[in-house]
Amino acid sequence: MEIKLLSASLPQRAFSAKQVLTHEAKVAAIKNIEMYALMKSAGQAVFHHMMKKYFKNETKNDLDKVSDTQKLLVVCGKGNNGGDGFVIARLAVQAGFQVSVLLTAKPEKLSGDALRAYQAYINAKKAENELIIFDHKTADVETVKNFQGKLIIDALFGIGFKGRLPDSLLTLVTSINQHMAKVISVDVPSGLCATTGVVDNTAIIANSTVTFIAIKTGLVTGQAINHVGQVYFADLALGKIFTEQVSTNVTIYGNDIFTLLPKRKASSHKGNIGLLLAVGGGEGFAGAIRLSAEASLRSGAALVSVCCHKNNRTLVFNGRPEFMLAPCCAEQLAGSMTLNKAKAYVLGPGLGQSAWSKALFDLVIAQKKLCVVDADGLRLLAKAYQQNLLTDKIKSNRWVLTPHPGEAANLLNCTVKEIERDRFSAVKKIAQQYQCVCLLKGAGSLISDGQQVWLNTTGNSGMASGGMGDVLSGIIAALIMQENSPENREQQQVLTDFAKLTALAVYIHGKAADIIAQKHGKIGMLASDLLPIIRQLINKKF
Repeated sequence: MEIKLLSASLPQRAFSAKQVLTHEAKVAAIKNIEMYALMKSAGQAVFHHMMKKYFKNETKNDLDKVSDTQKLLVVCGKGNNGGDGFVIARLAVQAGFQVSVLLTAKPEKLSGDALRAYQAYINAKKAENELIIFDHKTADVETVKNFQGKLIIDALFGIGFKGRLPDSLLTLVTSINQHMAKVISVDVPSGLCATTGVVDNTAIIANSTVTFIAIKTGLVTGQAINHVGQVYFADLALGKIFTEQVSTNVTIYGNDIFTLLPKRKASSHKGNIGLLLAVGGGEGFAGAIRLSAEASLRSGAALVSVCCHKNNRTLVFNGRPEFMLAPCCAEQLAGSMTLNKAKAYVLGPGLGQSAWSKALFDLVIAQKKLCVVDADGLRLLAKAYQQNLLTDKIKSNRWVLTPHPGEAANLLNCTVKEIERDRFSAVKKIAQQYQCVCLLKGAGSLISDGQQVWLNTTGNSGMASGGMGDVLSGIIAALIMQENSPENREQQQVLTDFAKLTALAVYIHGKAADIIAQKHGKIGMLASDLLPIIRQLINKKF
């Protein structure tokens, strides 16, 4: 996920569609900006992006107009998003484009600012510019199929859309998605919920989305990643005052998150940095705990001890003499110096679900220290919660839970579909229910302390390979165990501090994958490929 700027600076906050719809007129009034003027500014921002990205080498320098053979298709709905589309169409006509506007409603259904924008386009329209009224009865999409230009503007539905696209428009949207032309969506890809990122039946697949005033939460997580392309932000001169006037609990981090990196004193030694105990690696799953433990070392953990199945010891420790050897079962680990000296634990990578696994889980989860719980640890945690075995442990825990949607569904005893329908609610609910920090993994990963949500924008599809989550759990534990916050903090402050460092770990993890993808491509990326890049990022060598 990449967010670029058309103006101002990247906002550190994201808002629901309802918040923007409720407050944009009030905020515009404070700045004495009329809503129709705001619509024209939005259209101008998209037009500017369009010219810069797709036509910068094809303009007539003397008049800054495109060659008269360039064609543009603008698909407009009847609402204000369609009004933005009419502004873009008018500007394109004035710049010399051959413009076709496909309107999905009869002109008499237009009202307010959308009607004003439509009339301004009609007044500017020339003979060669078409206005086509979409025929809902026959779902006539020949205009899209026969379009021979290289760019389509999607101005069908704005951020007020939720639910399913009308059946009458499914064929139209499918035809746009199948066309060879590039697509720019205005504010949000039509068919996508701008609050949750959910697509009920289908949505426009854009190459870029230009969004206005504030970043919408649904543009940067879940299914949205398949539809928005690159997200460009235009604040329309309202971004700063909007964030001042409207509160939100969702934060987006950029490279400024590196300011959270733990500071290491010149006099630091392995004793005060501390020992991390990594517990997992059940029989047949040696690689998971190896990756997690090695990622911890590369992220600054000074000492790492590994507890794994006795049959895996050779595989886990081969070629990594820096690892310390922990007892390999719960009976031996209980009361050991390793368990007691450990400053933090990673619990779960490759742990399995056997009696051996459960005994280790029960032992480690009862400790009142930082514990990053992943993979099989999460499955065992969900079972323990449903059996009412965690009452006392939850009250005193310092857990970071790192579920993917399937594991999140287990934790909440619901379906994956329910998790994905509202990832923001799900991540907060897990954090509140287990009184922990929750990282809900996936495209646009979310982190919550139960009150706030942090949203990640790094990472790519090359990370869809085994072991990536194991590496991440190691980074999280290493960063948090290096923090130097006072021990007498309230539980909520502890969780908030942990959540911020978890967000940093997720950002570094995804950033490393982005660097590798840029150099070598996404396909064939291995979890272990990230380790040297993670070390560079931790040391700010980028």
